[in-house]
Amino acid sequence: MKAKEIKNLTVEELKGRIAEEKATLDSLSFNHSVSPLDNPMLIRATRRNIARLLTELNAREAEAAAL
Repeated sequence: MKAKEIKNLTVEELKGRIAEEKATLDSLSFNHSVSPLDNPMLIRATRRNIARLLTELNAREAEAAAL
């Protein structure tokens, strides 16, 4: 996901996407431990997407707490 797409999501959508991405990461990691993935870079990309989503969520929560 790109930064613009993430900024357009609501807080509930962010939480939902984080849960989806974490489930995907668990699945990818498990599959990779059993047999090598065709594209192991998907694991890194998924981890980074989770980090981007969490960063935006934390920024919004901090902004809401400051108000």
